[in-house]
Amino acid sequence: MAPLVLYHFPGSPPSRSALLVIRNLELDVEVKIVNLFAGEQHAEEFLAINPEHTVPTLVDEDYVLWESKAIVTYLAEQYKPGCSMYPNDPKKRGIINQRLQYDSGTLFAALRNIVSSVLRSGETVISQKQKDTMHQALAKLETYLDGCDWAAGDECSLADLCLLANVASLKEMGVGFGTFPNINGWYERCQMLPGFEENNEGAIFLGSAIKSKLEEPY
Repeated sequence: MAPLVLYHFPGSPPSRSALLVIRNLELDVEVKIVNLFAGEQHAEEFLAINPEHTVPTLVDEDYVLWESKAIVTYLAEQYKPGCSMYPNDPKKRGIINQRLQYDSGTLFAALRNIVSSVLRSGETVISQKQKDTMHQALAKLETYLDGCDWAAGDECSLADLCLLANVASLKEMGVGFGTFPNINGWYERCQMLPGFEENNEGAIFLGSAIKSKLEEPY
């Protein structure tokens, strides 16, 4: 069977989350870099694969899928059904899905707003409103980790891998977690996961790009 193909940009947290899941599920993959900063997502050959020109994009033989949460759940269901990262138990899976929704709609939304304002709109200062929104998003994650080693319970799940891509990016942007001891402990545990260093390299790349545009640190 041909390996999976992942069209990927290391600076993109959603793209890194898909790659983290692939590494942790131990799947064979060919990674093809699409440099968003250079506009490669608009190349005709990539548009032929994904007309919405987004990463990550997964190609599994004749099946093409984009949007990171769709990709990570597909990979678990297709290649590791019932695994601890996405178990069949509806209640456990429901919590994981809720955390995935939080990641997309709250944590990543707050991060994306900052990244977009700096890299696209040319802002050189992160507003207090943006900082407050981010703090509120992290405060939710802090409560999810109360009494739990992982975001959705006692085992690492797809939710943790997606969250890790965003939290690592925030850390490298200069966001401090001093008031979030649960997040700090969770992040330390995440350092043992396959793909952590690879993800961190992308987080450093994005963090450096953001910090280079700011007049003052986060």
